[in-house]
Amino acid sequence: MNDITELHGKTLAAISKKSDEIIFITSEYKVYRMFHHQDCCESVSIEDIDGDLNDLIGSPILMADEVSNYEPTSDKDIQRTKDANEYGSCTWTFYKFATIKGYITIRWFGESNGYYSECVDFEEIK
Repeated sequence: MNDITELHGKTLAAISKKSDEIIFITSEYKVYRMFHHQDCCESVSIEDIDGDLNDLIGSPILMADEVSNYEPTSDKDIQRTKDANEYGSCTWTFYKFATIKGYITIRWFGESNGYYSECVDFEEIK
């Protein structure tokens, strides 16, 4: 597995979002995939994308960061946390990207019985 910071400094030629997976293609023709290996008793999915993914195309990535274990503030997220904690655990993971064109935040939400992974996978496709 790769680290999302590997995109820092790279220029993206294309981005493709399919269900709960995002494909990043760099100008050097490297292809990266952000997704989750689904397993039993857990679910990890894209909850929200704030900003326009097209702002990441054509300009160098100035920021590529991951932030996890968001402390919920909205009523909806607080209730989800309570519901998930009855059965296991939950994790919010935010991926923050920036170019000179703008900022993008991709929010993933994972929940499980506490035994399975709630992390987002990021890998280079060879």
